[in-house]
Amino acid sequence: MKPLQPSCSTTLSESPDADKTRGRRDFLKGALQLAALCGTAALTGCEPGGRFGLQWQEFFKKNYRLMTPLEKEATVQRLEQLAKLRRGIDIHISAAEPVKEVLFGYAFNLTRCEGFMECVQACVRENNLDRKSKTQYIRIFELEPGQMSPESGNGQYFHEVPVNGHFYMGIQCFHCQNAPCVKACPTKATWMEPDGIVVVDYDWCIGCRYCMAACPYWGRRFNWNEPYVPKEEITLKQHYLGNRLRSRGMMEKCTFCIQRSRDGQLPACAAACPTGARVFGNLLDPDSEIRFVLKHKKVFRLKEDLGTEPKFWFFVD
Repeated sequence: MKPLQPSCSTTLSESPDADKTRGRRDFLKGALQLAALCGTAALTGCEPGGRFGLQWQEFFKKNYRLMTPLEKEATVQRLEQLAKLRRGIDIHISAAEPVKEVLFGYAFNLTRCEGFMECVQACVRENNLDRKSKTQYIRIFELEPGQMSPESGNGQYFHEVPVNGHFYMGIQCFHCQNAPCVKACPTKATWMEPDGIVVVDYDWCIGCRYCMAACPYWGRRFNWNEPYVPKEEITLKQHYLGNRLRSRGMMEKCTFCIQRSRDGQLPACAAACPTGARVFGNLLDPDSEIRFVLKHKKVFRLKEDLGTEPKFWFFVD
């Protein structure tokens, strides 16, 4: 009687933590173990379209900025296939490039915001944020007259709004033109795109949190746990640099809903605001609403003395 030999398909399906995203070191260790059992075919997943083969290619792809258009298309296809294999969902991941002659900017009307937080809820849904840890890219602060710094306000209020004698200020990533987070990243996993959106290549982030420490606007979030989004609540239209499903141990942030803004739509927060307090548009278009705000309203930016040049303004009617 011949001794039982492990098959590639059995080993792959029964490998520890097969459904979890692992670090490169753990992944390599598992790959070498499989190679010893299955031969070199294990390194390609036994089948070119097998899950392990797709994961192997994903772990060793280039930084997004260094990829050719064909390489970007290939990695997008792999991610879509992996989503189907792992979760049984059909997602569409875009790698849409910046539109020429577009520089995105944002303005927040302190007079109109009433603290309802529809923007926060819309952002959570659109960007596939972790439900268990209640991760939020946006925070709304309740302040009293004379207070102009979020640190002096209440960012965790649980009462009926608006409150008389108070106003509300929204804080998120400000997509600085001179972004400290970009300078702080040791792996060049974060950068500013030509349309002004500061993005993160999640697969090259090592989770050191230097960017979090460097950001003066509390715009970065760290995944301490494996993010959880109910299958029926996953936003299927995604962007490689935006709301695609992330993994534990990496940084993430607002991307001006890159999957929407590069498709000619408003970010989810701006679209959901019931009072019209959020203005988003092309700073290079003299006829855009945001250019009108910057020209005709009393505007200011937080911590302008730092020289970060945020593309996010506050104003009053």
